[in-house]
Amino acid sequence: EVQLVESGGGLVQAGGSLRLSCTGSGFAVDEDAVGWFRQAPGQEREAIACNSESDGRAYYSASVRGRFTISIDSAKNTQFLQMSSLKPEDTAVYYCVTAPDCGRLVLGSWGQGTQVTVSS
Repeated sequence: EVQLVESGGGLVQAGGSLRLSCTGSGFAVDEDAVGWFRQAPGQEREAIACNSESDGRAYYSASVRGRFTISIDSAKNTQFLQMSSLKPEDTAVYYCVTAPDCGRLVLGSWGQGTQVTVSS
């Protein structure tokens, strides 16, 4: 059984930074695709980032590219999402997801989510 736990969300001012963490069991950050979706109130969920160590690539949506960065700690089976230059429109619940590859991320296993709120 795959279980994912996100942490690191909170309240931050615009222009600030947060680092989200995703860890768990039943998957490996250095083998499986692990990425992030977010969903703001009243909006559809948005895929924002995915890392696939197996093909050595990280993918970012246009809305976060250049501001968000994925890194991993294989020893702790943890993926980090470093979020910088945060904007109020980044306010959402952020979900960590794992799947065999980034193309199938939406069909993978999801964490419970962590709230990120960016104040103006």
